[in-house]
Amino acid sequence: MSLQQKVYLITPIAQNRHFMSRIIIALLLFISSTAVAQKPSYKEQHRPQYHFSPPSKWMNDPNGMVFYKGEYHLFYQYYPDSTVWGPMHWGHAVSKDMLHWQHLPIALYPDSLGLIFSGSVVVDKNNTSGLKKGAEQPLVALYTYHDLKKEKAGKEMDFQYQGMAYSLDKGRNWTKYAGNPVIKNNGVKDFRDPKVIWHEASKHWVMVLAVADRIDFYRSENLKEWSFSSSFGKDEGSHGGVWECPDLVEMTVEGTNNKKWVLIVSIGNGGPNGGSATQYFTGDFDGRNFVNSNSKETMHWLDHGPDNYAGVTWSNTGNQKLFLGWMSNWNYAQVVPTRSWRSAMTIPRTLYLKNAAGGYRLYSKPVRNLETLRQQQHTLSVTKPTLTNGLNELILSFDLSRAAATDFGISFTNEENELLKVGFNKEQNQFYIDRSKAGDNSFSKLFTGSAVAPRLLSSNIVKLHVFIDHSSIEVFGDDGSVVLTSLFFPKQPLKSVQLFSDKEGLSLQQAVLYQLKSTW
Repeated sequence: MSLQQKVYLITPIAQNRHFMSRIIIALLLFISSTAVAQKPSYKEQHRPQYHFSPPSKWMNDPNGMVFYKGEYHLFYQYYPDSTVWGPMHWGHAVSKDMLHWQHLPIALYPDSLGLIFSGSVVVDKNNTSGLKKGAEQPLVALYTYHDLKKEKAGKEMDFQYQGMAYSLDKGRNWTKYAGNPVIKNNGVKDFRDPKVIWHEASKHWVMVLAVADRIDFYRSENLKEWSFSSSFGKDEGSHGGVWECPDLVEMTVEGTNNKKWVLIVSIGNGGPNGGSATQYFTGDFDGRNFVNSNSKETMHWLDHGPDNYAGVTWSNTGNQKLFLGWMSNWNYAQVVPTRSWRSAMTIPRTLYLKNAAGGYRLYSKPVRNLETLRQQQHTLSVTKPTLTNGLNELILSFDLSRAAATDFGISFTNEENELLKVGFNKEQNQFYIDRSKAGDNSFSKLFTGSAVAPRLLSSNIVKLHVFIDHSSIEVFGDDGSVVLTSLFFPKQPLKSVQLFSDKEGLSLQQAVLYQLKSTW
């Protein structure tokens, strides 16, 4: 039972002792609201050292990501009473660089309308909502209510609908809109995860909503009243699982003045390496309708690895598109071998849109702020391992035209002889991560050993940009045209790093390793 639930039980018992009751209630509410803000040790086994993770307990989807007055806000699906999924709240943290985070009290609690599922936050610069009262512009959150009682009753499917809350003090305190819900459900089981943007051309707010096997678009002038516009995707892309956590961003095609719209959609199952994954569509959007530029059957994956899901971009960042994902997979997220906490986010990434490899493609690159974490620099060797602190960034490039090797890359080991490999296979023309010997994989048969991704470019120079933390690795191939994210759970950090190849004659252009410092 949470402290907030305990408050609800105390109130009727103390009806005849109003003064003492109010003191007790105020004290418990204070403890409940500040507990999450207490700094954890961040020294537990497997705890990430430069990735965001919750102070304790369960976390999944990033929510409400917004930039306002020098702060990056990260809200997230949070259950403060257990390390497995439960009644969802919105956890909250802020950062000035997307790396060093200050934990804040829980922003949104469940209420009589339901649990607080995923959603987004916008800056209402023009006060279209009429909520502004002071100097600060309103921050407005749109999120999904999930009525657990109605779902368990099983009589009707309309147990998800959209709610609104707002903050008038830079996101520190939130008030739920008295007119909730702002969008009702007409009987669809999966009706959730609103991402809201301002569409400048039509001067309207646009909501992108995941509805079972499609995306629905809504419009509003004031964030309170919404009208349906159109649907997209019922017969397009991958449908290996329910569609979730959409995002819609307008992007300039690199090297041109052309603009295209990118629709990001996560799917709960059916990813390229099993389980959860995130696909995207590139096309045109007129404020009402999205038209895909590719064939209906085409599937483009934002990340081919098994452990990047439900990611969206920060709002209010101008032309720069900054992305963050939940670093896990619904196949095994609730059983990974961490104790006091579960789940972390990916490193923040900058998205680019390029016309390459037969069409429009999203490229992902680590944000430049990560360079501030660099400490000692090493040059890697095929013959001699480099000992590190287990927190590393690696920049590698190989010349295929001069290499006899057909399988090569980088390996990470420890004194327990656990082994993690990241490489490129020339014959199969694919990047890969092999975590089969990198630690504990007994907790789930679905925690598979290897993940692969086809190479998209045809250049003779193969590039790898790698980030490794205590329990995760993120690989950016060929300047981010291909990305692989993967978890692993070793007995101790992988502190020995060495190049490998299946044959002599590895043509190495660059092999630099940086030790990184913890952000906690």
